[in-house]
Amino acid sequence: MHQRSHTISYLSVPRPEELSKADRELLAAATTALQNSYSPYSNFKVGAAAMLEDGTVVAAANTENAAYPMCICAEPNAMAAAAALRPGMPVVAMAVTVKAPNRVLDTPASPCGSCRQILSEHEGRFGHDIRLILRGEAGPVYVFERAGHLLPFGFSGELL
Repeated sequence: MHQRSHTISYLSVPRPEELSKADRELLAAATTALQNSYSPYSNFKVGAAAMLEDGTVVAAANTENAAYPMCICAEPNAMAAAAALRPGMPVVAMAVTVKAPNRVLDTPASPCGSCRQILSEHEGRFGHDIRLILRGEAGPVYVFERAGHLLPFGFSGELL
């Protein structure tokens, strides 16, 4: 038997103003996308903006459905929009921000497990990391150099 551990490294930036210009612009696009959230049931709004390899930015929001399992998170909405706009081009960065109904979130919300799997699959498919920028409504910004760091033991096509 061997005891093992896993460490996740990320950057915690106190304020968005301390990010690079490109990261600030991507985060601003995700924040703007919050306005397009269709979330009448939870009122939990999520905006995501994906930057493609050529610099194109595609933004999307979450879309709820009365049949909850049919809801679509902002991250896969942005990934699908990017794939439709530039088939075969990798996403190189994604910013995600959230807005809760009853309080100001002062810490970032991490993508759900399904979204982590989608992002990890994309990284594997294209052989390119996705820089992930996460923010609540206020507080610090978390920056991960690759989305796969959030899913260290993800399911892979190599298993099939």
